[in-house]
Amino acid sequence: MANKKAKKYVEAAKLVETGKLYEVKDALELVAKTKTANFVETVEVALRLGVDPRHADQQVRGTVVLPHGSGKVTKVLVLTQGENMQKALDAGADYAGAEEYIEQIQKGWFDFDVVIATPDMMPKLGKLGRTLGTKGLMPNPKSGTVTTNVAQAVSEFKRGKLAFRVDKLGSIHVGIGKVDFTAEQIEDNFKAFMAEITRLKPSAAKGQYLRTVALSLTMGPGIKIDPILASKYLEA
Repeated sequence: MANKKAKKYVEAAKLVETGKLYEVKDALELVAKTKTANFVETVEVALRLGVDPRHADQQVRGTVVLPHGSGKVTKVLVLTQGENMQKALDAGADYAGAEEYIEQIQKGWFDFDVVIATPDMMPKLGKLGRTLGTKGLMPNPKSGTVTTNVAQAVSEFKRGKLAFRVDKLGSIHVGIGKVDFTAEQIEDNFKAFMAEITRLKPSAAKGQYLRTVALSLTMGPGIKIDPILASKYLEA
């Protein structure tokens, strides 16, 4: 089985020209042809940005509502109290509550993809800073996950709102759809994501902002995109 998978990967990799920086549309067309898995793979975007994440004024963090969703079923946990719990559940949250879920997380429970919290809960989340922070799950106003309107936040994430942030190496890695999306849907999602990344460029960032851009499927080879052409593509 392993050899069969490896053979499929090698065949897919032959479709990608080594060392070539592709134009955006060519890369978007090519990525669907590199399918090797027997499941519906995710179309992934990997970026390296010209920022120094050690400095607060060069952090890149935000959200974007993908026009066609991510294709992923997102499990949402809402940490809140009172009537907001029912509002969250009515909007589609998988879990809603307060101390009981905080205790479960402390014990190692992570059956969720997004954590949304109302402002009154944030002091209680201090004890989860290290636990949620290392996984990129700590609620934050910049990502729309600290809010008084839990129903709207839940609805947006359930529809495919994507949260992202730069890591300590200046990289961002996200899924923007599934291989069974149409080419137009993938392009729309890619453009929406990249436009938001561009909008969030820190004023303190020096030199070239988009250093590397690459597309791939979950189990497929990377397809490098010319970052300069990617910037022009967004301006078109």
